[in-house]
Amino acid sequence: MQQKDAKLFFIATWGCQMNSHDSEIMRAILEKNGYQWTERQEEADIFILNTCSVRRHAEQRAIGFLGNLKNLKERNPELIIAVGGCAPQNPEVREYLEKKAPHVDIIFGTRNYHRLPEFLNRVMVKRSRVIALDGEDEDLPGLLPAHHTSTVKAYVTIMYGCNNFCSYCIVPYTRGREKSRPLEEIYQEVQELAAKGYKEVMLLGQNVNSYGKDLPGAINFAKLLAHLDKIPGLARIRYMTSHPRDFDDELIETIAATRKVCEHFHLPLQAGSNRILQLMNRGYTREKYIQLTDKIKNKIPGASITTDIIVGFPGETEDDFLDTLDLVQTVRFDAAYTFMYSPRRGTPAAEMENQVPSEIKKDRLNRLVDVQNRITLEKNKLLEDHVVEVLVEGRSKNNPERWSGRTRTNKIVVFEGEENEDLTGQIVEIVISCAQTWTLFGTLKTVSAKKESSSQSRI
Repeated sequence: MQQKDAKLFFIATWGCQMNSHDSEIMRAILEKNGYQWTERQEEADIFILNTCSVRRHAEQRAIGFLGNLKNLKERNPELIIAVGGCAPQNPEVREYLEKKAPHVDIIFGTRNYHRLPEFLNRVMVKRSRVIALDGEDEDLPGLLPAHHTSTVKAYVTIMYGCNNFCSYCIVPYTRGREKSRPLEEIYQEVQELAAKGYKEVMLLGQNVNSYGKDLPGAINFAKLLAHLDKIPGLARIRYMTSHPRDFDDELIETIAATRKVCEHFHLPLQAGSNRILQLMNRGYTREKYIQLTDKIKNKIPGASITTDIIVGFPGETEDDFLDTLDLVQTVRFDAAYTFMYSPRRGTPAAEMENQVPSEIKKDRLNRLVDVQNRITLEKNKLLEDHVVEVLVEGRSKNNPERWSGRTRTNKIVVFEGEENEDLTGQIVEIVISCAQTWTLFGTLKTVSAKKESSSQSRI
């Protein structure tokens, strides 16, 4: 129920899962402080932009959106506009916001979004602009509420920042150095989510494999997973993102031994050429990457491996690109998220010579996508007539008469269920009847009464 005279707010979000979760936290904190969420942008008293800087396109979309808000502000001078997330931490965007966007009332960073009520109060009471961009010495915010968008799965941030400094990436400059949350705090948060009925958690960090390196004692990501695996009521644990350089034998052994950590490994490759990997400052070779994926396949049969790949990195030759295609065909990824290299000002790669022309990048991307889509379809076809375990997330977006969920290996499954039965949050067994590149289709076999996922199904 809307409070009388409560100010209405809306949050527009760009970027990764961590940005989405930051917005969930902002919403919960503002609601706790008496503000009211609205789905209708035009009626908002407070408009918050949670931005992304990983790719220039996302940054430009946010800046363009900000231009539209300027018109709203002219019609409604009482409108409060706040811009946060990664983009304001980028010096180029910060300068633009400070000098050329006077209609922005609050500029905040990636680690102080929990102070939004304080910032809003300063604007409303003191009528002063707030610029509060965080530094690396910012204390972690501790356990925070979140308005989770799903009733089945929830995001949990386990660490902030990145120390890797890949030569193409702006993230270390916008999100700062790595800081890990205490294990006990993460355990408490996941335990509370499980008690509320959440079946799955996604652990978030720019490089989750680095978790614990800055904490006292012998804590690391493998030990965190082993602890969380013991929480009653929880069915699945996922995580994102892993760096191949830091994915060690202990972590593989731990995942193989757990019941709840899903058999899905997202390992961003970025390039299959050793020369390009070195220029990217990735810290591994193609041979080491193949060795890692072979270990995973041998230790956890049926595991899925997905990846990220960039084409057209500065200086990439046709032979370099063919090395990438060769590695894709060697590893046979279940899926790949593919991108054309996009220069980010302030990163070493943006200053490199031999920038690849756009038409060559587009051609290589199309060729890569063709190869990967063929492999993805071939691998999915192997699941036809097999039974898979699916956690039902809700009705299918494309066909509300059907249900949709994911396997433990993170494949989307769409199926028909009983007409009057709500399967949301249930773990069900589905017989796959038709496999396509992006989606599996099947029929309902059984609904599991178990609260926790079985260790028998690895699909």
